[in-house]
Amino acid sequence: MRVALLIHLLGSIIWIGGMFFAYVALRPAAARLLEPPQRLPLWRDTLGRFFVWVWISIAAIYASGFHMLAAAYGLKSSPPYVLTMFGIATVMTVIFMYIYFWPFKHLVRHVESSSWKEAGAALNSIRRLVAVNLLLGIATVVVAVTGGLLA
Repeated sequence: MRVALLIHLLGSIIWIGGMFFAYVALRPAAARLLEPPQRLPLWRDTLGRFFVWVWISIAAIYASGFHMLAAAYGLKSSPPYVLTMFGIATVMTVIFMYIYFWPFKHLVRHVESSSWKEAGAALNSIRRLVAVNLLLGIATVVVAVTGGLLA
């Protein structure tokens, strides 16, 4: 159970921490220091590398989560806070999949063709959705820590 919890936490830290870093640190610095022809390829490459780790994190989070759920509750009577965490994770996953398969693909295509205005629009869409997922990720951590106390 401890190994599953470790995997679960590491996946969550990578995903949520990466979003926090990108949104709070990299985004403002890149916007202040770089023009679109430098900034947008940076984002394309950075997100491309980060998204590989998000896919791995998602797989780790779901696998470890289901393992812990089955071990602790037998997949029958999970506490409400566990179901809340699962629900939020599902929404976050759907949002990530949308980001990856729609605006990120547009960002890549527009950067490759040096269509900076369109690439910027795609990045702006990603930015808004990452903000939502970051808030949902933080909410999940709050539910994880306080949910068992409130049950």
